[in-house]
Amino acid sequence: MMDTSTDIIVTAKAGISAKRKARGAVLRGLMYFSAALTTILLVAIIGYIFYRGIPHVTWNLLSTVPSLLDDNIGILPNILNTVYIIVIALVFSLPIGVGTAVYLNEYASNKKLVRVIELATETLSGIPSIIYGLAGMLIFVQALNIGTSILAGALTLAVMTLPIIIRTTQEALKTVPDSYREGALALGSGKWHMVRTVVLPCAMDGIVTGIILSIGRIVGESAALLYTAGLANVILNPLQSIKPGNAGATLTVSLYIYAKERGEFGVAFAIAVILLLITFTINIAAKLLAHKLKR
Repeated sequence: MMDTSTDIIVTAKAGISAKRKARGAVLRGLMYFSAALTTILLVAIIGYIFYRGIPHVTWNLLSTVPSLLDDNIGILPNILNTVYIIVIALVFSLPIGVGTAVYLNEYASNKKLVRVIELATETLSGIPSIIYGLAGMLIFVQALNIGTSILAGALTLAVMTLPIIIRTTQEALKTVPDSYREGALALGSGKWHMVRTVVLPCAMDGIVTGIILSIGRIVGESAALLYTAGLANVILNPLQSIKPGNAGATLTVSLYIYAKERGEFGVAFAIAVILLLITFTINIAAKLLAHKLKR
């Protein structure tokens, strides 16, 4: 009798184990299929952009100013304007975003206020960019009298990327174990010293992720910049880029104009290649900087 019961239990466990193995194999297969499909699509899209764009990437395109009189197409002002807007937007959004996240996670004691701010940042991250552009035009361009300029566009994008930086930094800070904080405080470290030397270095990967996501949104933005930064194709130096009234079109805006209004699809794909290279370069630089700061 005992042997029969044991055999039944062993058979049942074997059946359950077989079902679990089959379910695990199916889930693994779906995971590998999804990963392979995503990789193939990504490689195909980037490969197609490079295939269509690289033949049109010339030194004349990269180093000259567009001119209708000379029938010349150049994107040098657009490249400079894109870099200016990325730098100016991050100068404003990065300290404010990281500081806000540190306060909410490390200092704020009112949990209701924290939840309200978190809800507000999540809501702001879902607002369409065209609304940010309209608000930027009304506030920065008209109310503050900055005018249609690179500065107005950068300030608009800084506000737009703030929710991304705040939420990613806050989630990164939450992953740092409390034992690290308790150990630092037990050794006599002050609150700010603990945050600066222990918490922030441990959360650096998440902070860099927020920066990369913000750069991606800045580089890919065109709707908001049409309202705030303008369409000018004039070479500006860094000091001129922060002066009110100095308008300038970015690479994304220029891509839209060449593809949609002028039908220059070869030039549009060339600009897409330049955008990808700029994004890759900035992302790699951000990763290297984060690795250096963690040491």
